[in-house]
Amino acid sequence: MTWTAALTLLLLATVYVIRETLVIFAVALLFAYLLYPLVDRIALRFPPKNRGPALALTYLLVIGILTTIGIAIGSQVASEARQLVAHPPDVTGFFDRLKAAYPALSPEISGAESRIREQLGDLASAVPRYSLRVLAASTNLIYLVVIPIISFFILKDGTELRDSFVSMLPSALSRARAQRTIAAIHDLLLKYMRALLLLCCTVLVVYSVVLSVLGVQYALLLASIAFLCEFVPVVGPLTAMCIILVVTGLTGYSHLLWIVAFFAAFRLLQDYVISPKLMGEGVELHPIWVIFGVFAGEQIGGVAGVFLSVPAIALVRLLIERFSVHSK
Repeated sequence: MTWTAALTLLLLATVYVIRETLVIFAVALLFAYLLYPLVDRIALRFPPKNRGPALALTYLLVIGILTTIGIAIGSQVASEARQLVAHPPDVTGFFDRLKAAYPALSPEISGAESRIREQLGDLASAVPRYSLRVLAASTNLIYLVVIPIISFFILKDGTELRDSFVSMLPSALSRARAQRTIAAIHDLLLKYMRALLLLCCTVLVVYSVVLSVLGVQYALLLASIAFLCEFVPVVGPLTAMCIILVVTGLTGYSHLLWIVAFFAAFRLLQDYVISPKLMGEGVELHPIWVIFGVFAGEQIGGVAGVFLSVPAIALVRLLIERFSVHSK
């Protein structure tokens, strides 16, 4: 018992020390699951034991799709971003319009304006410090190359790694249980990544269409920001909504209540209809577990930890359920 406790503590300490490396491999694993359905479909046209050509064709196809999307949408998004930078939101004009519309609340609006200006002043003074942090963080851009490479090897040799792990188990019963558990994990991660990608694409399409119809400036830029934020559970969608409301309000848009109503209706539809249908049984989690995972993941691995929190908790729940079934 003493040796078991010591080895367990040593294992936990090792995991904590290499947590950043584990996060990178976890992101690479999820990226591999994002590509897996396409790889599996293309691999049907090649010999079963030779997945290299299928993987190469998949990567070329994905790069081509991203390049096409970048040409079709990226130029418009970049144009809107340059326009926003060239003509930043008029904070003074926004508060003047509020005072004119609600003269009885003029003192409160003036107080809010002064506090916001103080915050903007503090933010401006902190720009050099944050610029250095951004430059330091730019060294992590190497992971944009490393993660696809790790995913390539996972997709190429994942089956062999699984079989070699299962073959190490002592009995036929334990090997059968391990295979069933790995199959359940495989199905869970496939469902999660498929649902996540579809949800993000749905946000991009719906936000761009609705914001354009409502006459919002920078509609495609704001929809693209919402698309990227959707990958981060809980915090990402809230951040995107706040950004959209702030930008549209400061640019003089006069129908913010319509945008708020759209956000409320879309989130209800997504959280109670679209997401449960896409995620399926076994992937959906209670909101309290999602919130716990978001905060814990941020402390462990930053933004990447937040991104990994939901699949990690779903995976832990699956393992506990299967362990409890096997122990009966």
